[in-house]
Amino acid sequence: MDKTFEPKSIEQQCYQQWEASGMFKASGHGEPYCILLPPPNVTGSLHMGHGFQQTIMDALTRYHRMKGDNTLWQVGTDHAGIATQMVVERQLNAQQQTRHDLGREKFVEKIWDWKEQSGGTITQQMRRLGTSPDWDREVFTMDDNLSSAVTEVFVKLHEEGLIYRGKRLVNWDPVLHTAVSDLEVLNEEEQGHMWHMRYPLEDGSGELVVATTRPETMLGDTAVAVHPEDERYQALVGKQIKLPITGRLIPIIADDYVDPEFGTGCVKITPAHDFNDYDMGKRHELPMINVLTADAKINDEAPEAYRGLDRFDARKQIVSDLDASGHLVKVEDHKLKVPRGDRTNAVIEPFLTDQWYVAVESLAKPAIDAVESGEIRFVPENWNKTYYQWMHNIQDWCISRQLWWGHRIPAWYDDQGNIYVGRDEEEVRRKHSLAESVVLRQDEDVLDTWFSSALWPFATLGWPEKTEELETFLPSSVLVTGFDIIFFWVARMIMMTKKFTGQIPFKDIYITGLIRDESGDKMSKSKGNVLDPIDLIDGIDIESLVAKRTSGMMQPKLAEKIAKRTRKQFPDGIQAYGTDALRFTFAAMASTSRDINFDMNRVEGYRNFCNKIWNASRFVLMNTEALDTGRNGGDMELSLADRWISAQFQKTLKEFEEALADYRFDIAAQTAYEFTWNQLCDWYLELTKPVLNSETSTEAQKRGTRYTLINILESTLRLLHPFMPFITEEIWQKVAPLSAVIDPEEGAPYSIMVQPFPQQDSSQQDAQVLSDIEWVKRFIVGIRNIRGEMDISPNKPLDALLRNVSDDDTRRLEIARPFIDRLARLDSITVLGAQDTAPASATALVQDMEILIPMAGLIDKEAELARIGRAMEKTEKDVNRTEGKLANEKFVSNAPDAVIEKERGKLEEAQKQLAKLREQFETISAL
Repeated sequence: MDKTFEPKSIEQQCYQQWEASGMFKASGHGEPYCILLPPPNVTGSLHMGHGFQQTIMDALTRYHRMKGDNTLWQVGTDHAGIATQMVVERQLNAQQQTRHDLGREKFVEKIWDWKEQSGGTITQQMRRLGTSPDWDREVFTMDDNLSSAVTEVFVKLHEEGLIYRGKRLVNWDPVLHTAVSDLEVLNEEEQGHMWHMRYPLEDGSGELVVATTRPETMLGDTAVAVHPEDERYQALVGKQIKLPITGRLIPIIADDYVDPEFGTGCVKITPAHDFNDYDMGKRHELPMINVLTADAKINDEAPEAYRGLDRFDARKQIVSDLDASGHLVKVEDHKLKVPRGDRTNAVIEPFLTDQWYVAVESLAKPAIDAVESGEIRFVPENWNKTYYQWMHNIQDWCISRQLWWGHRIPAWYDDQGNIYVGRDEEEVRRKHSLAESVVLRQDEDVLDTWFSSALWPFATLGWPEKTEELETFLPSSVLVTGFDIIFFWVARMIMMTKKFTGQIPFKDIYITGLIRDESGDKMSKSKGNVLDPIDLIDGIDIESLVAKRTSGMMQPKLAEKIAKRTRKQFPDGIQAYGTDALRFTFAAMASTSRDINFDMNRVEGYRNFCNKIWNASRFVLMNTEALDTGRNGGDMELSLADRWISAQFQKTLKEFEEALADYRFDIAAQTAYEFTWNQLCDWYLELTKPVLNSETSTEAQKRGTRYTLINILESTLRLLHPFMPFITEEIWQKVAPLSAVIDPEEGAPYSIMVQPFPQQDSSQQDAQVLSDIEWVKRFIVGIRNIRGEMDISPNKPLDALLRNVSDDDTRRLEIARPFIDRLARLDSITVLGAQDTAPASATALVQDMEILIPMAGLIDKEAELARIGRAMEKTEKDVNRTEGKLANEKFVSNAPDAVIEKERGKLEEAQKQLAKLREQFETISAL
C-alpha cells in the first residue's frame, strides 16, 4: 500500500471496474429488495440534497446486496418539462430566435438533441459519488415505454370519468405562459402596500371601505363580502355597490370566511383572480370576470383606458384615478407574501383558464387507508400527520401545462369543439366512428411532469406489461425523499400505484432532513453559500470557487458581497476530501431532524478517519504479509486482546444493523466510527504489539494474533463498505488474500461489494472478555493521565503500587500483565497490604482499586507548581474575557446565533481546563 491515502488515484478506476463487471445488477437470488431513485431533472447537476439522499440510498443498496438480497436500485431521470424547455429556449434566444420560429416539431427535436449531448451530467456525477444503481435499467420519463404508460393511465382515468377538462383558477406564470404547481411557486415576504378604497352604495346612502394589495384586480370585482354576524353591516347585505372606475353594480354578500376583526371587516371579492375569492364565488354563484391576458396585461373586459397595460402599470394608473375621483382613502406600507415563479421570478397570477384535471377524491381514500393501516409507514412517523393533513383536504389536480416539451395530452378536437380521448388518433376515429373527412387537431398542452413521475413505481418496472421485474420488485422496499414533496410526489405515487396495480408502491418512506449551511441558513445562490459535492470530493481553488458562486449574478454589489464572504470562509479554497469522507459525513448527519446544518469540520474529521483506516491497514499488512495468518490452519492461541476485539466487533455489528433497520444512519455511522478508530485502530493494534514483538511469545500465539488482526480488519472493511465504498475496496483487495474469507466462485468478480456482509456470531460475544479489557484500558489510561498531569515523559518507566485489590483485580492483573507493562511503561507493580503505608504519590482509580505512582525523583515539585500556576493565570484571563463578552448586551443582541454559541463553547471549555489545572495544583501541593 502507498504511504498516504489519495482518493483521486483510486476512485474513478475502481468505479469503472465495478460498473463494467455488472456488479450493480440484481442477483436474482434471495429476498427482493428494491429502491426507486427519485428521478432528478435531466437539466440538473448534483447538489447537496442529492448527495445526501443518494448516499443513504446507496448505503442501503450496498448493505442489502451484501446481505444476499435480490437487490435492485432502479435509476432514471425526469424530463422536467418547464426547466428543460427553458434551457433550450435560452439557447435559441442567444441566437435571436424563439421556439415559435422553429415550430413545435423542430423545437422538440432540438430538445432531444440537447438531451443527448448535455442531459447526462447528473448521472455522471452520481457515479463520482459512488452510487451503485443498475445503470443498464436507466430510464427517462420520455422514453417510449414510459410514455406509453402515461398515455394508458390518462386514457383509463378519462374513461372512468376521473380526468376531465374544466375552467378553474390556476397558478399562472405570465412569462412562461403556463400553469404551474404550488411547488414551483416561491412565497417570500416582500415590502408592498395596502390600498384602502371607498366603494359607494348604489342608493347613495353611504359607502364601504375595502383594502387590497392588488388594486388592478378591482376591475374584476363581483361582490363585497361581510361576516353574517357583523352588526355593522347586517342591514346592508343584499344591497348593491357601484364599483368605482367600471360603474358596474355588485352585491354585498355575507360569508363566514370574512374575518370581522381584520381591517374594516369588508372584503372585495374577485373570483377570477384570487383562490379564496374563487371558492366564495362558487358558493354564491358570482360571475367570474377575468381582466388579464396570458402575459398579465389588462384585457378587453376592463374599461378602454386600461386595456393593453401591463398589470403593474395599470395598478399605478388605477390608483391615480381613484385618488383623483376621491375613492382612495389611504395607502399604507404593508409586508406581504408575494408568489413568484421559481424559474422566472415573475409574480404568479391566479388565472382562470381551461385545463385538464384529475378528480382525486376516490383515489385519495385508498392512499390514506394504506398509511393508516400501517401497510405503508413513514420514518420518522410524525410525517404521516403532514400526509393526512394534505390528503384529507385534497383538491382536484391540474395536470395540463402550456408547454411543448413533455407528454402531449392524448385528446383531439373537431371543428365543433367536441373532445375525443384515445391512445392515438387512429383509435379515436375507430372508437367514435369518425370519417376521414372529420378534421381533428390534437390538444396543444402537455402533462404536468408530476403526472408521469406519479407512475414511477410501476412504469419503471415495465407496466402495463406483466414483467418479471414488476412481479418481483413491486412494492419496493423503501422510498428516500424530502418532506417538501410528500404531497406532490409521494402521495400521488401511492394513489396511482394503488389504482393501477392494486398494490402499495413502497413499504417504508424515509423522510430526510434539509441540508443547510453551518449557520442554519438554506443554501441558495443568492446567499452565496451553496456547496457543490463534487468540489468537496475533488477540491477547488479559491478563485474558481468565487467565480462559480458569482457567475450569472445580475447585481454587481451582491456578487462583490458573495465574493468577499467566500474568500473569508475559504481563503485557500476547498481541499479535496474524497468521496468516502463526504459520504461518511452525510451518513453521520442523517438524524431525524428536519434541518441538518452541514459542518465542513466534520468532512475534514472524516477525511482524517480515512487516513486512520489507511495507516492502520498498513500496520496490519506490515505485520501479516509473507507471514502465517492461519489462513491454512495450524495451531492458534488467541490472546485476551484477540478475544476482546472479536467480541467488540460482534457488539458493534449488532448495534450497527439495529440502527440501519431503524434508518438511524447517524447512529450506525457513529457506531462504526467508534469501533474502527478507538477500539480497533487505537487499542487493539497497540495490544497486539506485546504478542507480536515479544521473544517469549509462541508461534501459536503470534499466529492467533495475526489471524485476528487480518480477519477483524477484513470484517471491518465489509462493515464500513456501504458508507465508504472506495477506500474499503482498495484496502480489501490487499487484505482479503491473507484472510479467511471464502474465495469467490470461478469467474465471479473479486470485489468487496459482492462479499457477504459480516455475520453475527453469538459464540464470540463474550461479556467477560469485554469487561476484562475495559479494566485493562482504565488501568493504562489512569497511568497515562498521571503522566500527563505530572508532565512525566511517556517513555520513562514507572513503579506502580496497588491498593484495595480484589480477587477479580488479581485475576485480571495476572492475565493482562504483558499488556499493562508494555502499554503503561511499568517497571514494577507492587500490591500493598491493608496496613502498608504508601509514599507521596499521584493516584488513579480503577473501580475500587487504587493505583499509586510514587513521585519521589520523578518531578521538580516547585517547578511544576510554577508551570501550572502560569497556565492557571492565562486560562483565568481567557475565562474573564469570554464572560465579559457574553455579558455585553450589545454583543449578544447583534452577533449571529452561531457566533454566540461558539463563544459559549469556548467559555465552557476554558472553565473545564481551569478546573483541571486547579485540581492538578492541589494534587502536587499535597505531595
